[in-house]
Amino acid sequence: MNTTIPKLPFIIKPFLLSLLLSLTVLIFIALQTPHHRKTTPQQPDSTISSKSGGGLRIRPGYSSYDEYIQRQLNKTLNPKLRQIWTTRDWERKVRVFAQFFESLKRRNLLLNSSKALSIGARVGQEVAALKSIGVNDSIGIDLAPYPPLVVKGDFHAQPFMNGTFDFEFSNVFDHALYPWKFVGEIERTLKPGGVCAIHVALSRRADKYSANDLYSVGPLVELFKDSKLVEVRKVDGFGLDTEVVFRKNKRRNI
Repeated sequence: MNTTIPKLPFIIKPFLLSLLLSLTVLIFIALQTPHHRKTTPQQPDSTISSKSGGGLRIRPGYSSYDEYIQRQLNKTLNPKLRQIWTTRDWERKVRVFAQFFESLKRRNLLLNSSKALSIGARVGQEVAALKSIGVNDSIGIDLAPYPPLVVKGDFHAQPFMNGTFDFEFSNVFDHALYPWKFVGEIERTLKPGGVCAIHVALSRRADKYSANDLYSVGPLVELFKDSKLVEVRKVDGFGLDTEVVFRKNKRRNI
Protein backbone atom coordinates (compact mmCIF):
# COMPACT_ATOMS: atom_id res chain seq x y z
CA MET A 1 0.00 0.00 0.00
CA ASN A 2 1.42 3.30 -1.04
CA THR A 3 1.11 6.11 1.48
CA THR A 4 1.60 9.63 0.23
CA ILE A 5 3.57 11.77 2.67
CA PRO A 6 3.29 15.51 2.09
CA LYS A 7 6.52 17.27 1.46
CA LEU A 8 7.95 18.93 4.60
CA PRO A 9 8.42 22.42 3.14
CA PHE A 10 4.66 22.71 2.50
CA ILE A 11 4.01 22.10 6.23
CA ILE A 12 6.73 24.41 7.57
CA LYS A 13 6.19 27.42 5.28
CA PRO A 14 2.68 28.33 6.53
CA PHE A 15 3.88 27.95 10.14
CA LEU A 16 6.90 30.16 9.59
CA LEU A 17 4.81 32.73 7.75
CA SER A 18 2.34 32.86 10.64
CA LEU A 19 5.15 33.16 13.20
CA LEU A 20 6.84 35.93 11.25
CA LEU A 21 3.55 37.83 10.92
CA SER A 22 2.91 37.55 14.69
CA LEU A 23 6.39 38.83 15.54
CA THR A 24 5.94 41.76 13.15
CA VAL A 25 2.66 42.74 14.82
CA LEU A 26 4.22 42.52 18.31
CA ILE A 27 7.19 44.68 17.32
CA PHE A 28 4.88 47.28 15.76
CA ILE A 29 2.75 47.47 18.94
CA ALA A 30 5.86 47.80 21.10
CA LEU A 31 7.16 50.67 19.00
CA GLN A 32 3.84 52.49 19.20
CA THR A 33 3.59 52.20 22.99
CA PRO A 34 5.05 55.26 24.78
CA HIS A 35 7.73 54.54 27.35
CA HIS A 36 7.45 56.76 30.42
CA ARG A 37 10.50 57.54 32.49
CA LYS A 38 10.05 58.73 36.02
CA THR A 39 11.72 62.10 36.52
CA THR A 40 12.41 63.94 39.72
CA PRO A 41 12.14 67.75 39.59
CA GLN A 42 15.07 69.72 40.93
CA GLN A 43 14.51 70.47 44.57
CA PRO A 44 14.87 74.08 45.78
CA ASP A 45 17.31 73.03 48.52
CA SER A 46 19.80 71.50 46.07
CA THR A 47 23.33 72.61 45.37
CA ILE A 48 24.10 73.43 41.75
CA SER A 49 27.71 72.48 41.15
CA SER A 50 29.93 74.32 38.71
CA LYS A 51 32.38 72.93 36.18
CA SER A 52 34.76 75.70 37.19
CA GLY A 53 34.55 74.95 40.92
CA GLY A 54 32.44 76.25 43.76
CA GLY A 55 28.69 76.08 43.76
CA LEU A 56 25.35 77.78 44.08
CA ARG A 57 23.16 76.57 46.92
CA ILE A 58 19.42 77.17 46.91
CA ARG A 59 18.25 77.65 50.48
CA PRO A 60 15.48 75.31 51.69
CA GLY A 61 12.40 76.34 53.63
CA TYR A 62 9.75 77.47 51.14
CA SER A 63 6.68 75.27 50.74
CA SER A 64 5.39 77.33 47.79
CA TYR A 65 6.33 80.19 45.51
CA ASP A 66 3.67 82.36 47.18
CA GLU A 67 5.40 81.83 50.52
CA TYR A 68 8.71 82.92 48.99
CA ILE A 69 7.11 86.05 47.49
CA GLN A 70 5.47 86.95 50.79
CA ARG A 71 8.78 86.68 52.62
CA GLN A 72 10.45 88.99 50.12
CA LEU A 73 7.57 91.46 50.45
CA ASN A 74 7.98 91.39 54.23
CA LYS A 75 11.36 93.04 53.75
CA THR A 76 10.44 95.30 50.85
CA LEU A 77 7.33 96.68 52.60
CA ASN A 78 8.81 96.86 56.09
CA PRO A 79 7.84 100.42 57.13
CA LYS A 80 10.96 100.97 59.24
CA LEU A 81 13.26 99.89 56.41
CA ARG A 82 11.40 101.99 53.84
CA GLN A 83 11.68 104.98 56.12
CA ILE A 84 15.44 104.46 56.34
CA TRP A 85 15.83 103.83 52.60
CA THR A 86 13.99 107.04 51.68
CA THR A 87 15.61 109.34 54.26
CA ARG A 88 18.99 108.89 55.95
CA ASP A 89 20.17 106.13 53.52
CA TRP A 90 18.99 107.85 50.36
CA GLU A 91 21.82 110.28 49.58
CA ARG A 92 24.59 107.88 50.62
CA LYS A 93 23.29 105.04 48.46
CA VAL A 94 22.62 107.28 45.46
CA ARG A 95 26.17 108.63 45.73
CA VAL A 96 27.80 105.17 45.95
CA PHE A 97 25.69 103.72 43.13
CA ALA A 98 26.54 106.75 40.99
CA GLN A 99 30.23 105.97 41.52
CA PHE A 100 29.70 102.38 40.36
CA PHE A 101 27.83 103.53 37.25
CA GLU A 102 30.38 106.26 36.45
CA SER A 103 33.07 103.58 36.55
CA LEU A 104 31.07 101.48 34.09
CA LYS A 105 30.75 104.51 31.82
CA ARG A 106 34.51 105.06 31.87
CA ARG A 107 34.94 101.44 30.74
CA ASN A 108 32.41 102.00 27.90
CA LEU A 109 29.98 99.50 29.42
CA LEU A 110 27.26 102.10 30.03
CA LEU A 111 26.31 105.15 27.95
CA ASN A 112 24.11 108.18 28.53
CA SER A 113 21.97 106.91 25.65
CA SER A 114 21.48 103.49 27.27
CA LYS A 115 17.99 102.34 28.17
CA ALA A 116 18.67 100.97 31.66
CA LEU A 117 16.92 98.70 34.14
CA SER A 118 17.63 98.21 37.84
CA ILE A 119 16.39 94.81 39.06
CA GLY A 120 15.12 94.60 42.63
CA ALA A 121 15.36 98.37 43.00
CA ARG A 122 13.10 98.71 46.08
CA VAL A 123 12.69 102.51 46.45
CA GLY A 124 14.90 103.34 43.48
CA GLN A 125 18.27 104.61 44.73
CA GLU A 126 19.99 102.89 41.79
CA VAL A 127 17.58 104.49 39.32
CA ALA A 128 18.14 107.93 40.85
CA ALA A 129 21.89 107.32 40.60
CA LEU A 130 21.64 106.40 36.92
CA LYS A 131 19.65 109.53 36.18
CA SER A 132 22.09 111.67 38.18
CA ILE A 133 24.98 110.69 35.87
CA GLY A 134 23.02 111.31 32.68
CA VAL A 135 21.41 107.90 31.96
CA ASN A 136 17.94 109.42 31.90
CA ASP A 137 16.03 106.54 30.30
CA SER A 138 16.18 104.38 33.44
CA ILE A 139 13.60 102.45 35.43
CA GLY A 140 13.55 99.92 38.26
CA ILE A 141 11.40 96.90 39.06
CA ASP A 142 10.47 95.39 42.41
CA LEU A 143 7.64 93.36 43.89
CA ALA A 144 6.27 96.59 45.36
CA PRO A 145 6.29 99.68 43.10
CA TYR A 146 7.70 103.05 44.13
CA PRO A 147 6.57 105.58 41.50
CA PRO A 148 7.97 107.16 39.47
CA LEU A 149 11.32 105.36 39.78
CA VAL A 150 10.20 101.75 40.33
CA VAL A 151 7.42 99.76 38.67
CA LYS A 152 5.91 96.51 39.90
CA GLY A 153 7.62 93.40 38.59
CA ASP A 154 8.89 89.94 39.51
CA PHE A 155 12.49 89.42 38.40
CA HIS A 156 11.69 85.75 37.71
CA ALA A 157 9.27 86.99 35.00
CA GLN A 158 10.12 90.55 33.97
CA PRO A 159 7.15 92.57 32.63
CA PHE A 160 9.06 93.76 29.54
CA MET A 161 9.33 92.77 25.89
CA ASN A 162 12.30 90.88 24.49
CA GLY A 163 15.33 93.06 23.76
CA THR A 164 14.09 96.12 25.66
CA PHE A 165 17.24 97.28 27.48
CA ASP A 166 20.84 98.21 26.69
CA PHE A 167 21.94 97.86 30.31
CA GLU A 168 20.70 95.98 33.37
CA PHE A 169 21.98 96.12 36.94
CA SER A 170 21.16 94.13 40.05
CA ASN A 171 22.50 93.60 43.54
CA VAL A 172 19.75 91.16 44.56
CA PHE A 173 20.91 87.97 42.82
CA ASP A 174 21.03 86.30 46.24
CA HIS A 175 17.26 86.86 46.57
CA ALA A 176 16.47 84.72 43.49
CA LEU A 177 14.79 81.43 44.36
CA TYR A 178 15.28 80.31 40.75
CA PRO A 179 18.62 81.81 39.63
CA TRP A 180 18.30 80.26 36.14
CA LYS A 181 15.01 82.13 35.62
CA PHE A 182 16.52 85.34 37.04
CA VAL A 183 19.38 85.18 34.52
CA GLY A 184 17.14 83.92 31.71
CA GLU A 185 14.91 86.98 32.06
CA ILE A 186 17.93 89.31 31.97
CA GLU A 187 19.15 87.72 28.74
CA ARG A 188 15.64 87.80 27.28
CA THR A 189 15.10 91.51 27.92
CA LEU A 190 18.62 92.65 27.03
CA LYS A 191 19.28 93.77 23.48
CA PRO A 192 21.98 91.87 21.55
CA GLY A 193 25.26 93.43 22.67
CA GLY A 194 23.62 94.74 25.86
CA VAL A 195 25.47 94.76 29.18
CA CYS A 196 24.49 93.35 32.56
CA ALA A 197 26.36 94.19 35.79
CA ILE A 198 25.63 92.13 38.91
CA HIS A 199 26.92 92.67 42.46
CA VAL A 200 27.23 89.50 44.56
CA ALA A 201 28.72 88.36 47.87
CA LEU A 202 31.38 85.66 47.61
CA SER A 203 33.40 86.08 50.80
CA ARG A 204 30.43 86.24 53.17
CA ARG A 205 26.91 84.88 53.33
CA ALA A 206 24.06 87.24 52.53
CA ASP A 207 21.16 88.27 54.78
CA LYS A 208 18.29 86.19 56.17
CA TYR A 209 16.03 87.11 53.25
CA SER A 210 18.43 85.59 50.71
CA ALA A 211 17.18 82.57 48.79
CA ASN A 212 20.57 81.30 47.59
CA ASP A 213 24.26 81.32 48.48
CA LEU A 214 26.90 81.79 45.79
CA TYR A 215 30.38 80.39 46.52
CA SER A 216 32.22 81.37 43.34
CA VAL A 217 31.71 83.23 40.08
CA GLY A 218 31.68 79.95 38.14
CA PRO A 219 28.00 79.02 38.54
CA LEU A 220 26.92 82.56 37.66
CA VAL A 221 29.00 82.49 34.47
CA GLU A 222 27.44 79.15 33.49
CA LEU A 223 23.92 80.52 33.97
CA PHE A 224 24.55 83.25 31.36
CA LYS A 225 24.23 80.93 28.37
CA ASP A 226 23.81 83.66 25.73
CA SER A 227 26.41 86.11 27.05
CA LYS A 228 30.15 86.49 27.43
CA LEU A 229 31.91 87.34 30.68
CA VAL A 230 33.45 90.82 30.36
CA GLU A 231 35.13 91.23 33.72
CA VAL A 232 35.12 90.44 37.42
CA ARG A 233 36.34 92.95 39.99
CA LYS A 234 36.19 93.61 43.70
CA VAL A 235 33.77 96.27 44.98
CA ASP A 236 32.42 97.45 48.30
CA GLY A 237 28.71 97.50 47.64
CA PHE A 238 26.66 97.47 50.83
CA GLY A 239 27.79 94.02 51.92
CA LEU A 240 28.42 92.73 48.39
CA ASP A 241 32.05 92.31 47.39
CA THR A 242 32.20 91.33 43.70
CA GLU A 243 31.03 92.94 40.48
CA VAL A 244 30.49 90.57 37.54
CA VAL A 245 29.82 92.07 34.09
CA PHE A 246 28.41 90.26 31.06
CA ARG A 247 27.69 91.27 27.48
CA LYS A 248 24.89 89.53 25.59
CA ASN A 249 25.98 87.91 22.36
CA LYS A 250 25.24 89.77 19.15
CA ARG A 251 23.09 87.99 16.60
CA ARG A 252 24.84 86.70 13.52
CA ASN A 253 23.72 87.93 10.13
CA ILE A 254 22.03 85.19 8.14
